[in-house]
Amino acid sequence: MTIKKAVIPAAGLGTRMLPITKAQPKEMLPVVDKPVIQYVVEEAYHSGIKEILIITGRNKRAVEDHFDRIIFPVKDEGIERLERMLDELSILFVRQKEPKGLGDAVRYAKPFVGDEPFALLLGDNITIPPCIKELMKVFEKYKAPVIALEKLPKERIPLHGIIKGEEIEDGIYRIKDLIEKPKVEEAPSNIGVIGRYILTPEIFDYLKNLKPGYSGEVQLTDALKRMSSKKNVYGLLFKGKRYDIGDKIEWLKANIELAIENKEFERIRGWMETMIKQYSCLKAQ
Repeated sequence: MTIKKAVIPAAGLGTRMLPITKAQPKEMLPVVDKPVIQYVVEEAYHSGIKEILIITGRNKRAVEDHFDRIIFPVKDEGIERLERMLDELSILFVRQKEPKGLGDAVRYAKPFVGDEPFALLLGDNITIPPCIKELMKVFEKYKAPVIALEKLPKERIPLHGIIKGEEIEDGIYRIKDLIEKPKVEEAPSNIGVIGRYILTPEIFDYLKNLKPGYSGEVQLTDALKRMSSKKNVYGLLFKGKRYDIGDKIEWLKANIELAIENKEFERIRGWMETMIKQYSCLKAQ
């Protein structure tokens, strides 16, 4: 079954990025020459998805404004690319009434989704190449929900949902259990969920009446845990690059690495080489 719809939760408070996010949404933080949320929308678009629901919340008006049409007095290639993409997309918005967690935010997508499977992309993560496109292939094969995964260093385990699973083929797991942000000693593995999913409408049944979990919020991980105990849920170990823009170091890394790879910013390479040489000289003194 073709995935036609994508849901992008963008209602989180961005507390890990304070004070940068005190007055602006973390999804609007710039990465090179565009905000994070645009990368996420582009991922859905380049995966063949044309219908998108963005779930916002308080102080997120800038996210909606970014996808409005504005006539500028000068031509800009980046804006023209964005406009061409918007010509093909239908983007809708809904507001989460209060910050009750990712699971609660996803509940707002039920009328939009209807009875179709859908892609879920967190609005503060960038994946290269498009992770959703890879998940769609796994979904097509197994006809069951699929979650993107990555192997984590020990210090990042408490920041993610962690799976217990059985590897059924190279890089593909049948998920048996999930735990939201466990302590390192309590984690069933070092394999974490990274904010990209293909889900079926049954997820709303598991979210229904779900009580708050970790940090007093309704956790999508808890709904997926319940789902995995009743039916097959799969995980794909993503082998591309993933940047968590809810983390200051990852945000800085994304800006540097993506600028180096962008032909429009070739001069950054020379600057980086100069900085490395200067740093090496200082270190040697």
